[in-house]
Amino acid sequence: MLLDTYDLTDPTFWAEDDAYTILDEIRREGAVQRHESAEEGVLWAVLTHRDALAVLGDARSFSSQGGSLLGTGDGPPAGAGKMMALSDPPRHRAYREPVAPFFSARHAARLEERVRELTEQVVERLLIREKIDFVRDIGAIVPLTVMCDLMGIPAEDRDEVTAMCDQAFLGHNPAERRAAHQRLLPYLIQLAMQRREEPRDDIISALAASLELDEVVLNCDNIIVGGIQTVRHTAAMAMLSLMRNADAWRELQEKADQKVATEELLRWTSVGLHVLRTAKTDVELAGQRISAGDRVVVWTPAANRDAAVFEDPHRLDLARHPNRHIAFGWGEHYCIGGPLARTELRVLFTVLSTLVAEVEPLGAHEYNQSIINFGLDSFPVRLHRR
Repeated sequence: MLLDTYDLTDPTFWAEDDAYTILDEIRREGAVQRHESAEEGVLWAVLTHRDALAVLGDARSFSSQGGSLLGTGDGPPAGAGKMMALSDPPRHRAYREPVAPFFSARHAARLEERVRELTEQVVERLLIREKIDFVRDIGAIVPLTVMCDLMGIPAEDRDEVTAMCDQAFLGHNPAERRAAHQRLLPYLIQLAMQRREEPRDDIISALAASLELDEVVLNCDNIIVGGIQTVRHTAAMAMLSLMRNADAWRELQEKADQKVATEELLRWTSVGLHVLRTAKTDVELAGQRISAGDRVVVWTPAANRDAAVFEDPHRLDLARHPNRHIAFGWGEHYCIGGPLARTELRVLFTVLSTLVAEVEPLGAHEYNQSIINFGLDSFPVRLHRR
């Protein structure tokens, strides 16, 4: 079996030019396959769109509480059963419902003008610079600012919180990122205690009204990570793809429906490489017998390039519709921030396609070493005004 030769849990696999060709060959050998990862041990790999939906849509058979991601270390994850990403229904809904209004499609629409103003300011500033890093200078700035708005971070703390978040997500090594999180968490605890006494119309207040303090902090950290990382990596990987596909970039500038194009960029990049679940009971999936306690991994790029669902899946088609990608997951754990992330990405590429004629590469880009949010650590470019 090819899956014995290639380790999907190794981030270097996803950086290879022929990764998706190999993935097609692996899928042809079986929709669901058992394999052993050097780092993670025995896993079940889910490689088709149909079976991905079956796993992600069945919270009664497949649990998130034992961990939702690979690469987070041995043993039960910190926060298991105390946060959205690491809980099963009905507890999952208790964490999700208080903050759902802040991430609804209606609320995202109300935030669009704010997102547009921020994005235009960022791009205008960068257009006069000789060299920028697309990852750090564009991809993270607007999502981080909007998240501070939604969290209710006081204006006088924004610079400090932005610096902590920037280091927590963009630090050069795990030790730097961990140290930044350790500074961020006490700040969130203090803010949550204040919001219990003086609630406001923000995410921290909504959580603090119904949850224990540690649950508030864990869920805030979870929301910040999801709200920033997905947009940052998708933006950079999408821009790289558009630079490699000149026709698609011109289409985006001239005639593309930006909403439809955004869905295709989400499908194409699939930066959230996988979702982990643990079987609660013995269950059959694609003819394979999975035992209770087995770990099951839905590989998002495999599902999103499944030819059974997507015609010509290896073509970047900005007019693709319908587009049943699972870049934001599926089922109970469908990404709560999906509507806001869509808005931020759509506005970003609308502004770029309006103001920027060309994105010129300045040196080699560097992939990160993550299988959680696979993307770029560095992407040096110059923006040329349109």
